[in-house]
Amino acid sequence: MRSKQHTQIEDVTFNWRVVRQLWPYLLEFKSRVFFAMLCLIAAKVASIGLPFILKHAVDTLNAADPSNTIVLVPFALIAAYGLLRLANVLFGEIRDTLFGRVTERAMRRISLQVFEHLHRLDLDYHLNRQTGGLSRDIERGTSGISFLMRFLVFNIVPTLLEILAVVGVLFYNYGWSFAFIILISVISYISFSIKATHWRTDFVRAVNQADSLSNTRAIDSLLNYETVKYFNNERYEAERYDLALADWEVARRKNRLSLFALNTGQATIIAIAMTSMMAVAAYYVAHGTMTIGDFVLINAFTMQIFMPLNFLGFVYREIRGALANIENLFTLLSKPPSIVDNDDSQLLEVTKGHIRFDKVNFGYGPDRQILHNVTFDVPAGKKVAIVGPSGAGKSTIIKLLFRFYDASSGTIMIDQQPITTVSQASLRQAIGIVPQDTVLFNDTIFENIRYGRPDASDDEVNDAIKHAHLAAFISALPKGKETQVGERGLKLSGGEKQRVAIARTILKGAPILLFDEATSSLDSQSEQAILSAFREIAVGHTSLVIAHRLSTIVDADSIIVIQDGRVVEQGEHNLLLAQKGPYYHLWSTQQKVNTSDD
Repeated sequence: MRSKQHTQIEDVTFNWRVVRQLWPYLLEFKSRVFFAMLCLIAAKVASIGLPFILKHAVDTLNAADPSNTIVLVPFALIAAYGLLRLANVLFGEIRDTLFGRVTERAMRRISLQVFEHLHRLDLDYHLNRQTGGLSRDIERGTSGISFLMRFLVFNIVPTLLEILAVVGVLFYNYGWSFAFIILISVISYISFSIKATHWRTDFVRAVNQADSLSNTRAIDSLLNYETVKYFNNERYEAERYDLALADWEVARRKNRLSLFALNTGQATIIAIAMTSMMAVAAYYVAHGTMTIGDFVLINAFTMQIFMPLNFLGFVYREIRGALANIENLFTLLSKPPSIVDNDDSQLLEVTKGHIRFDKVNFGYGPDRQILHNVTFDVPAGKKVAIVGPSGAGKSTIIKLLFRFYDASSGTIMIDQQPITTVSQASLRQAIGIVPQDTVLFNDTIFENIRYGRPDASDDEVNDAIKHAHLAAFISALPKGKETQVGERGLKLSGGEKQRVAIARTILKGAPILLFDEATSSLDSQSEQAILSAFREIAVGHTSLVIAHRLSTIVDADSIIVIQDGRVVEQGEHNLLLAQKGPYYHLWSTQQKVNTSDD
């Protein structure tokens, strides 16, 4: 179920808070906005002047004597009409060109801001997000910004000002009758459009929900392509996707029918208004109080008002949708990350690499406590392993050290510096990790390794490849370093991805190394190769190893045994075996399993 913040459309006529949030992006190009406004005013002046020139041309043609040279006058008026029509279009195009840079820059700025904010949000948010729906919300939000900025500035406000100007001109020149019809028609049209659009809100919301849900289903299934294949569930996935599409189809149909009702009502109001205007004008012409030119002017003004007004109904509907989509985007931006740097955060200074957990408690919620009063040391330059059954809290310790979460109580320190008092960037820069599940980007092997330090030279990357024992494997590939690894590295085996992860960590050059069950899914031969590489890169570094296979950490300087989130034993391998405690039982169990397998 998607959260309300991604789908809710507020039942408000206009959300000025969103406009205020967009205002600073308009001010980035003040001169462009100023000249765009000048072009807008010039275009509207030309637009209002067109019917008057048309009136005089018609009256002159109607009264002109073909034998008289004054016949040139209507042709001059027609030429002026053509020039004004060209000026109206030309100023509009210049306006759009000038303002296009403003909207494009705003979209760029906000897209980058959202991207950076998503990376600042805590791990818990990303574990609960739905990628497909989130990407669609971001796409709709940025598109809504472009639509809102263009149409609000250049359609809604100018059209309303033009209507007021035309009402004033008609009242001044022809009395209250035409102005009254226009005013009543415009008020009726706008009132109906607002009420009908509010009525359609639920239908629009349902379409957005169905659209996001179907997109989420598709993305989630494609990201888990291998699992779908393993269980032969292509038909099941297609049926689930089709069910989501069926909901989308029904929502779209209801939305389309509601739109039909709205458009029909608007068209009826416009038809009645235009007919009334023409009828009154025809009455005055028939009684000699207005000329044919006046009739043409009234007709031109009526068309000139109601054509953009009809478009205004569409723009209003779209702007309300755009406001809702932008509001979703700004709601995402306003979501505060739970892990933030203090105002006085310092850079972490790693002098030795000594790590200490002091009475650390942590839970993912009040009813799910994971760590209980955990205390241990990882001396500088030493290798310390953490072992225990699944769910004991081993990987949670890694997440806390990286500050993906903050401990409920207790202190985690590196060289006597609490990690909550240093910046997250400097903390993570000091730690290199080879994770249990190495996820690669859909790029070349070479660029995936360079990701450990993006500013590294080619020679430095090649040196990391050499130390990770990847050179032979890469040279055997048809495209070598330029081999594409596929999405999430699916083209590489587990051992190959682990070596890429090792090379990436070597390139990073961090003084503290973490190995999170990095060999748990490998065969014995690959495991030994990876362990050999681990030992090489760990020389002179502080190493913390989360281990599932105890045989991989018998050479550790100290082994910490965790059960149910508590440290129950700590010591060197032989010492722990001699104590015949929890570690001894874990070791015996694994040895029996290995013997049985042999």
